[in-house]
Amino acid sequence: MTEPSPATVARERAAGPGRGHPDPPPAVDAPDPVHARPAWEQSERRPPTTMLRAAVRPRMIVLLVLLLAAAALCARLGAWQLDRAQVHGAAAAERRTAELVAVDAVPIDDVLVPQTTFTGELVGRKVAVTGTYDAGGQLLVTGRAHDGTTGLLVLTPLTTTDGAVLPVVRGWVATPADADAPPAGTVDVTGYLQASEQAGTGVADGQTDAISSAELLNSWGGPIYTGYLVVASSDPAQSGSVALLDPPTMPGAGLNLQNLAYAAQWWIFGAFAVLLWLRLVRDEARGSQPAPGPDESAPPA
Repeated sequence: MTEPSPATVARERAAGPGRGHPDPPPAVDAPDPVHARPAWEQSERRPPTTMLRAAVRPRMIVLLVLLLAAAALCARLGAWQLDRAQVHGAAAAERRTAELVAVDAVPIDDVLVPQTTFTGELVGRKVAVTGTYDAGGQLLVTGRAHDGTTGLLVLTPLTTTDGAVLPVVRGWVATPADADAPPAGTVDVTGYLQASEQAGTGVADGQTDAISSAELLNSWGGPIYTGYLVVASSDPAQSGSVALLDPPTMPGAGLNLQNLAYAAQWWIFGAFAVLLWLRLVRDEARGSQPAPGPDESAPPA
């Protein structure tokens, strides 16, 4: 490599900086990628406030109106489903009653033995029994409604041919004076089975508030059936002053369970809409902070 001549060196010095070998341009600071955030991350900083102040902000009021409208719609749909549950349940109860009336009666001992467990499928079962009424043990069951009127049930012990005691509801009367004496001698009774009730306040003055085999055992003796019979017909017939009752049904038989479940779902949805607004108000009251950058959340080195 040859060295430049003295004349060449002198010309370069005379030209000064920027010629021959120009200096590099000054560096420009690039944006810090750590602190840079896209536009969609930029949000207005909202300081915390009280629940009441957050609730009266315009956007919260608008959300409240919308969610209350949704809750009202859910409540209306739930009420409609409840009405359908009652309609469908009543229709099903009528069909079951017709089936119970049409079926042939079977001897009671074929389905229920004294002092054995009364199972749910026996409710409304049509049975026949022969025995003798004990008029001296007849009781009146207080506080029982029939066709919208509160009155009393006429409850009479029937001693079967096997010596067991069967509680028999012979019918309903409006006043104690309407209760007649049961037919004398041997009677053939057809009726519908119903489960024994929980014990009440006991037997006093010829009246009771519950048809409980456990309580009746103390007054009538045993062995006693764990259910009772609702009379449908009797031979010889009993007096017309005692109104016969419809076949018994299980609790809740007047409602359609599927429609009832739909109604509950709609009401739950409505309650959820109100709770959602409360949750949004709580979040609004807490305020919002810009999301920290990676360098702010990272521990110091």
